[in-house]
Amino acid sequence: MPLQLEIVTPERMAYQDEVDMVLVPGVEGELGILPHHAPLVSLLGVGELKIRKGGDEESFAIVGGFLQVRPDKVVVMAETAEIGTEIDLDRAKRARAEAEKALEGGYVEGADLSVARAELQRALLRIRVAESRRREGPRSRV
Repeated sequence: MPLQLEIVTPERMAYQDEVDMVLVPGVEGELGILPHHAPLVSLLGVGELKIRKGGDEESFAIVGGFLQVRPDKVVVMAETAEIGTEIDLDRAKRARAEAEKALEGGYVEGADLSVARAELQRALLRIRVAESRRREGPRSRV
């Protein structure tokens, strides 16, 4: 019996399909979810969400939010969710450079320092997800 997966952001339904397995970045580590998983509600961290369906795998860059697991359905409510195949690698690298420059410049204070660190973390995640997808080569979409 497959598992129904929905990945939702405030802007859109990022993904909806039946899958075999979901690996989710929780705040305390990665969570693996298979059909018939025990009910669970958890906070999401920042990281890579992986979907497995048949022999295919798809990755998303996930930033924050919540996870709800039922025996037959998983709902990921993320602040942002970007599928690896659609991440603009050059843009992510520019964002990393800008965040690093802000942090190295020493002119970032207080809340702005937290924002710069968060932007760097997000840029690094997007680069990792996009580059891992390119290393693996083309796979059929899930």
